[in-house]
Amino acid sequence: MELLRIKPLERLATPLPTPLEHLQLPAGLSGAAGSNRAPTTATRIAAADDLAAVTAWLARYADSAATLAAYRREVERLLLWAVLQLGKPLSSLTHEDLLVYERFLADPQPAARWVLAGSKKLGRHHPDWRPFAGPLSPASVRHALVILNALFAWLTEAGYLAGNPLALARRRRAPTPPRITRYLSHELWDAVKDAVAAMPGTNDTATARERLHAARCRWLLTVLYLGGLRAAEVTGTAMGAFFCRRDAQGVERWWLEVTGKGNRTRLVPATDELVAELARYRRAHGLAPTPQPGETRPLLLPMIGQENREKGLSRGALHLILKEVFGLAAARLRARGPEWAAQADVLASASAHWLRHTAGSHMTDRQVDLRYVRDNFGHSSISTTSGYLHSEEDARHQATQERHRIGWGINKEEGL
Repeated sequence: MELLRIKPLERLATPLPTPLEHLQLPAGLSGAAGSNRAPTTATRIAAADDLAAVTAWLARYADSAATLAAYRREVERLLLWAVLQLGKPLSSLTHEDLLVYERFLADPQPAARWVLAGSKKLGRHHPDWRPFAGPLSPASVRHALVILNALFAWLTEAGYLAGNPLALARRRRAPTPPRITRYLSHELWDAVKDAVAAMPGTNDTATARERLHAARCRWLLTVLYLGGLRAAEVTGTAMGAFFCRRDAQGVERWWLEVTGKGNRTRLVPATDELVAELARYRRAHGLAPTPQPGETRPLLLPMIGQENREKGLSRGALHLILKEVFGLAAARLRARGPEWAAQADVLASASAHWLRHTAGSHMTDRQVDLRYVRDNFGHSSISTTSGYLHSEEDARHQATQERHRIGWGINKEEGL
């Protein structure tokens, strides 16, 4: 039986990886008789082989497309490596095997089998598809092993595996919450806003399409920044998610109901500024300033001339819009002179998630209570939110530099 599809390569007559959904394994590599399989009497899932078992685990994340894609990628890589490189089913992998795999992630060889040729991303159906775009960074390797540890732990708890081979890994101290670094300073954020304000659609001679594009860019930046939303939350939320209610003092307050990561729903405060920008954007499309309850129009409307007005933009389209805006802002910075080149490079590398981090960082700069930032952003722990406390750290650095000195008596002319 042919194991996988085979494509001849120069000096590499070996089977090539196949995406998980098309993978077919012979009995010897299916995991039906894996050496780490638990007794069938202990299993609590119906899976009889490794493919069915990992599919059952992945099904738990079907409500989050981004999480599902990330988890499938790591499971797929391990399963393909096990059967193609090691000649073992996933349910026979040992602790030692996974140490080898950890090193493999940092340098997937042979590259012709594992690594995509060129920089263009290919669809999973393409014959030249590969599981890797290149070697993984140390942080990405650690993240991959965290995901795989969760897989093995669940399969063990479900009674499919006898034990978790990754549970034997060296115990490390609980990691400190990561410090957020991918965000825009107040100065760079102003540069982005200035770039949008100068777009062709903002002048009197602009075409209708240019005006709508400029309005959409402004609204997208507004809802990402004021709402602190993720890209998937913007593309997956309808206008009707905005609603108004009176508080205990009778003041009308607007809110935006968002279903985010892990299918968790939260209420995001829709400030007067956000509601005003919503009205401005809707008027540009000839709509009433405020949405109706249950309105299904997407938060980001299609451009003029597009027939399906009820269909929202994809995440890919959203990222392209932001890349255009960041690119314009970067070009304007570079035009100021070579001393702005480094700042322009930062802007050119920014993405939608940078704006979420920017919003959180700026809120903490302005002394917004961390608990409120946590709830607005849908963080499960305030330790995650504390990653936005840049100004507090900067003040600590300045105070330490000014007041904590050793004073060796170095000649001031020499400098420090």
